[in-house]
Amino acid sequence: MITPPQAVEIPGAKHLHSGKVRDLYELESGNLLMVASDRMSAFDWILDTPIPDKGKVLTAMSLWWFEQLDVPNHIISTDVPAEVAGRAVICEKLEMLPVECVARGYLSGSGLLDYNATGEVCGIPLRAGLVEGSRLDEPIFTPATKADLGEHDENVSYDAVVATVGAELAGALRKLTLDIYSQAHATAEQHGIILADTKFEFGTRADGTIVLADEVLTPDSSRFWPAAEWAPGKQQPSYDKQIVRDWLQFDSGWDRHSGEAPPPLSAEVIERTRSAYIDAYERLTGQKFS
Repeated sequence: MITPPQAVEIPGAKHLHSGKVRDLYELESGNLLMVASDRMSAFDWILDTPIPDKGKVLTAMSLWWFEQLDVPNHIISTDVPAEVAGRAVICEKLEMLPVECVARGYLSGSGLLDYNATGEVCGIPLRAGLVEGSRLDEPIFTPATKADLGEHDENVSYDAVVATVGAELAGALRKLTLDIYSQAHATAEQHGIILADTKFEFGTRADGTIVLADEVLTPDSSRFWPAAEWAPGKQQPSYDKQIVRDWLQFDSGWDRHSGEAPPPLSAEVIERTRSAYIDAYERLTGQKFS
């Protein structure tokens, strides 16, 4: 279903919004409480089947990455209400920017579709002969629109970002996105993982400071591939929700263009997806998930 389930009631917190995965509340202090649920989304649907522990993995992984990155972020505290312990953070209220800031170092997903159709991704020409999983000559900034719930994010050109937020801010977002991607790619590579692509969300403080917000470098927002198994020209094994996408497209019998809701995930797909998320966290951080 496209409409999220009703958010849990939390004393002292006012529910503001629910997205595909996260629920957002305002606290009496004026700060925000961001809760990561176990909901799984794919092809712009919120699936009826949750992935156990997913919200806790996403929260723990984001917190780990925020500590690794030398960039302002929105985290204030992890001292959250007991109802959402382990899956929530208290964060500052920002003016969120209406751009999905995507960095790609490898060709896959919507980037591959665009390339096969036009030879470009978001207006950036790429050399001929690239295939699924090809490493790009250098990482590229491929922004997207922020779609409403149930709608699909659309890749846009850099010029479209300039038209939306202005040239100075667009340039800063592109540089930040590529700088963070390069650092994160190098970090993941040290742990035997390829960070193929990822998306970031940024907001601004009243003084104009650009702040990294929402989740960061999780299996929901990134493509993680085992480096030892990388082989261009085929679908790559992954530590992300590609497991769910592949099952829905190729094994479930569901037609994504039918307008009908996806079927419930099989027990095997649920466990494989849960294990992949936990494996990504443990490999990257060196910490045992509990």
